[in-house]
Amino acid sequence: MNIHVITLFPEACKAYTDASVLGRAQVAEKGKGAKQKGVQLSVNYYNPRDYSTERHSKVDDKPFGGGPGMVMAAQPILSAYKVAMPRAKKNTRVLMMSPRGRKFDQAMAKELAASTDNLVLIAGRYEGIDARVKEILGAEEVSVGDYVLTGGELPALTIIDAVARHIPGVLGDIDSLEDDRATSGITYTKPVDLVYKKKHYPVPEILLSGHTANINAWREGKPLPDPKHVLKRKK
Repeated sequence: MNIHVITLFPEACKAYTDASVLGRAQVAEKGKGAKQKGVQLSVNYYNPRDYSTERHSKVDDKPFGGGPGMVMAAQPILSAYKVAMPRAKKNTRVLMMSPRGRKFDQAMAKELAASTDNLVLIAGRYEGIDARVKEILGAEEVSVGDYVLTGGELPALTIIDAVARHIPGVLGDIDSLEDDRATSGITYTKPVDLVYKKKHYPVPEILLSGHTANINAWREGKPLPDPKHVLKRKK
């Protein structure tokens, strides 16, 4: 999948997408990651200021009809889009980050990962984006929650992260997909007995039992299939 992000703050976003799982997946796409070779993920950024025809690379102006704040102009965004997508391609989706849009969820993340080759994310600022951008590009407004943020960068990163996880090979272990594994959300690691301020916080014995069926049932909050199984500790 090729992801194209149109934002006034590409450096802020790139720092996140170049790190950890997303960063490794992009390196693998270039053939440098042995374990993840064949992963097809690229994230590219386009700053509307670089494509503005206005003096001082201006990208906003006062809204027609009056109102507070400034509105992002159409021309810089459309020009940035043309650079990102010089030719029309099949399986392309254009999403505009908006608190008024369709609610983004896990189902939509899976849908985008399965059916989209080119995903364009437009991260607005100020009081919004000239409505003609949506009309011309056939963009869909998408919201990540019922709240208002300073800009669309965080929602765009949220969508990238959620969608990328469903691209084959991005995750090292398919069990890392939360909705496909049995988990209560309660996890532990070493040490077995954590002492904090002289109080002991041990790991539940069932997780040390080695009894897979019981552990999975415990994680799902179900009755244990073999409740009589007892962990035998070595003394």
